[in-house]
Amino acid sequence: MAASLVSRVARGGAPRIPREQVLKSKLSTVTLDVTGTIIQFKGELGDIYCLAARRCGEECPDYTKVYNGFKRSYQEMCEKYPCFGHNTMPTKEWWRRCVFMSFEYGGYHYPPTTFEQIFQRIYSAFGSTRAYQAFDDSLPFMNWIKERNIKLGIVSNETERYGDGILPMFGFDEAIDFTVFSKNVGVEKPDPKIFQVAARCAGEENPSRILHIGDSLKKDYYGARSVGFRALLIDRFHSPDAEKWRQDGIAVCRDFEEAKLWIQDQHLL
Repeated sequence: MAASLVSRVARGGAPRIPREQVLKSKLSTVTLDVTGTIIQFKGELGDIYCLAARRCGEECPDYTKVYNGFKRSYQEMCEKYPCFGHNTMPTKEWWRRCVFMSFEYGGYHYPPTTFEQIFQRIYSAFGSTRAYQAFDDSLPFMNWIKERNIKLGIVSNETERYGDGILPMFGFDEAIDFTVFSKNVGVEKPDPKIFQVAARCAGEENPSRILHIGDSLKKDYYGARSVGFRALLIDRFHSPDAEKWRQDGIAVCRDFEEAKLWIQDQHLL
């Protein structure tokens, strides 16, 4: 794998590059997406919703009805209150309304007291390891970056809850220098503003010294490139479009082990 990914460096004959120019090309900061990049959802949404209802003495809702209700409710909430409500409501209230309408659209109508009990169980589950798992190579990659004195940040279309509880749950917080969440900023990737905020958090005026890694071509790759960041796609789930992306000159790696090799091949350290 290394032979196919890492180019051989020719010996001799290469012009010397001024040290100042070399330093300008080196990475000072790496930013990471969250879901699909360093962690993933575990299990099915219907399992968590069903178990919560059963624990509160209700029958298990139909998975398909609740899931379809959730998709409709989530889309409506995102349109009406983007960025999880930003500064118009607390994150928990945003999710309370979303979960309530998920059941309603699925045909399940609970008394207020019963619904609140169900919601509290669901909300707690999505703040625990019941709902998420980390990819095995995530923390080793973060530590590898930190060992090279490179700042590490998070840029995510999520809420501050990830920074407060979910990322620390996997031990990521000790490696992370700063977090930028759409809930706090009020815009989502690929909006350039969220990446500009990340650059300010990193204290980096030269965007080419920042590498953003994520799993979305539009949100992560093109979003980061729009402000001059370097960008790398992680294709953990073998997208059928990945080969076309590579042919178009887009950097795509299967995991963080390949990402390490790519970073070294690009002489960014």
